[in-house]
Amino acid sequence: MKLASYMVRGRESFGAVIGEGVIDLKTRLAPKYSDIVDLLRAGGIRAALAASHDVRADFQLSELTLLPPVVHPEKILCIGINYANRNADYGDQEVPKYPSMFYRAASSLVAHGKPIIRPRESEQLDYEGEIALVIGRSGRRIAQNEALDHVAGVTLCNEGTIRDWLRHGKFNVTQGKNWDSSGSIGPWIVTTDEVDLSKPLRITVKVNGVLTQDDTTASMIKSFSELIAYVSTFMTLNPGDVLVTGTPVKLNRGEPTVWLKAGDTVEIAVPEIGVLRNTVVAEE
Repeated sequence: MKLASYMVRGRESFGAVIGEGVIDLKTRLAPKYSDIVDLLRAGGIRAALAASHDVRADFQLSELTLLPPVVHPEKILCIGINYANRNADYGDQEVPKYPSMFYRAASSLVAHGKPIIRPRESEQLDYEGEIALVIGRSGRRIAQNEALDHVAGVTLCNEGTIRDWLRHGKFNVTQGKNWDSSGSIGPWIVTTDEVDLSKPLRITVKVNGVLTQDDTTASMIKSFSELIAYVSTFMTLNPGDVLVTGTPVKLNRGEPTVWLKAGDTVEIAVPEIGVLRNTVVAEE
């Protein structure tokens, strides 16, 4: 099932995407669930599946304005340097023992189809195509062999970065990762009944139609289950939390970096999930 959050006819709702249509679940499951996080907290995936079975669409996708799939996540946790060979970009050949991590604010990620903003203060807006896990069941100190049972589904993320702001502080990257509307997430969540997270997923990125990233999750240094087990060691993962799992090496690695500019379009694709597409605008 594909779960989307959206605005339609002046109201915020969520539903199941079926082809080019959407079955509105908020009205069908009211008043129990107000959004996708409510649905996940209550273990309502089966109820959503039942409500959308053999039902005609209420709206066409073209009628909607998509929102980030999880509108108000408690946590957005991001993993850095998690694909083979990315270490070399940082002058380090040794495989890291533990993942690199940082937070992102929800305000830094726009929905599918919304513009990504390059700020006035920097020309160094970069993109990073990533797969993001959406947690469906709470857990602390989750065993690795049980980790995927805590995942509700997956979505896509453009983990947009302002490169020259990454090292303003000595040990942190927070400033470069949290500019308003500098990245994106979506277009929807594909639940784990439709995608096998134990098998490799291929992720590609195109900028203005040119392929710039192409790899599979088989190249990840830390797998989905390893990441969940590690993170849940020190914090409780809750329904609706988002774990962004790292970006592959770019195909033009070693060449002079070409930063995103106004008018550029970035497309991140995983066949089992869909395409996340956004165009860059310059901040006024």
